[in-house]
Amino acid sequence: MGPLSGIRIIEFQGIGPGPFCGMILSDMGADIVRIDRASNAPSEAPDSPPGDLLARGRRSIALDLKNPDGVEVALKLIEGADALFEGFRPGVMERLGLGPDVCLERNPKIVYGRMTGWGQEGPYAQMAGHDINYISLAGALAPIARKGQVPVPPLNLVGDFGGGGMYLAVGMLGALIEAQRSGKGQVVDAAMVDGASSLITSVHAGLATGGWRRGRAANVLDTGAHFYDAYETLDGKFVSIGSIEPQFYAELLHLLGLEGEELPHQMDNTRWPELKDRVTAIFRTKTRAEWEAIFEGSDVCFGPVLEPWEAPNHPHAKARGAFEEIAGVVQPAPAPRFSRTKSAIQGPPAYPGEHTDEILAEIGLNGSQGEDLKTAGAVA
Repeated sequence: MGPLSGIRIIEFQGIGPGPFCGMILSDMGADIVRIDRASNAPSEAPDSPPGDLLARGRRSIALDLKNPDGVEVALKLIEGADALFEGFRPGVMERLGLGPDVCLERNPKIVYGRMTGWGQEGPYAQMAGHDINYISLAGALAPIARKGQVPVPPLNLVGDFGGGGMYLAVGMLGALIEAQRSGKGQVVDAAMVDGASSLITSVHAGLATGGWRRGRAANVLDTGAHFYDAYETLDGKFVSIGSIEPQFYAELLHLLGLEGEELPHQMDNTRWPELKDRVTAIFRTKTRAEWEAIFEGSDVCFGPVLEPWEAPNHPHAKARGAFEEIAGVVQPAPAPRFSRTKSAIQGPPAYPGEHTDEILAEIGLNGSQGEDLKTAGAVA
């Protein structure tokens, strides 16, 4: 259904950014076969799908990749695939006998995606790490802090999902397009530290031109400005304001009741702290719903700060069909949207090994061969 319909991708089981990349590609229509660990396959089919929404829309085969027969099954899958991706530490796939050289020899057109935190080489390459560590080294965490306070991790959106999974998906799409022209595959090395660095390119531009001041809360986008921030309302909820352009700022002043007062120039950052105190006090005089009634439909650049469980019920989300319910679970709909080859959630997450027999049959290992593989513990 989606633009990647007809593309087969092999996913080696992982956590976080790898599955997020797989979700993006699956929602776009790719047929993704996930290789799960044989030891994780349940003895009986569960009553309901697993809860990991990042794993939606895949089929699962359970293999023991420490068993040579399990590795051979993986290689047969790779022979008929357009791409694969893995999220192990550097060198793990090579030790399993599934490194890029082996896979490209079996399938010269294969796009081989690699997801790591630190990259395939460098002093940190073999170190463990998490999102907070990668974005710290990239210089992306330090600016996310209010004046006088420590940096605040933006969940794991910047490293794992933005700098990692999204960049891996984009890289694989680029390599798939190139492979159609050249007939040759290649390795896509997606490191979260690289992606996080790329995401703050505009900050580096500002540092080079003087448009970004050093220090905490010293800029428009880092909570320094009174016209670009989140504010608490009377009922303990929050609203967000982003009135950067002069015409939007003028409308903000009008709707806050400050129009006509002799105020400092909008960009006089020496006066931002006192103006922020003033705006903070004004927002605390009304509830979030009251501010929504005042600002919605305006050009202030406004949005209510919704909790994740509130977002699906907002009228704008409902009008756009931004959330769907699959197997009783409400979840974000595929993004981005396509006018002709529409994306779709291909199904709920699969439990490990749910489609083992089906996938073995597709590569000619059904009947007694499949049973022999199960007896040997190569598949489950």
